[in-house]
Amino acid sequence: MHTTPSALEAVAAADIRIGTGRSRRFVGAEHGAGISYFYVENQPGEGPGLHWHPYPETWVVLEGTVRITVGDETLVATAGDTATGPAFVPHCFTNVGEGTLRLIGIHASAAIIQTFLSDD
Repeated sequence: MHTTPSALEAVAAADIRIGTGRSRRFVGAEHGAGISYFYVENQPGEGPGLHWHPYPETWVVLEGTVRITVGDETLVATAGDTATGPAFVPHCFTNVGEGTLRLIGIHASAAIIQTFLSDD
């Protein structure tokens, strides 16, 4: 039987951790992937300031309650929900629940490109 060597390997959480927190940043280009993502663990009231990307972003809520604002629209999502914001439209999200928010922010790009509109 002929086998091809595999380039498959897990990326350790500690290798992509952001600072000393639990959130992580996966940049696809560094790992041979065509997408990037943020794994977010935020406490109540926490979330990124208003920003935009030149590609769509999709949020998958794993745990908690999040308020997502995209342009002039706002929605509240809970565990199991998925929402997508279009390219070039300013957006932000905030943990509006009582516990930890866990979500994945999937970036439709091998590189994370974001422009913040405020100092938040």
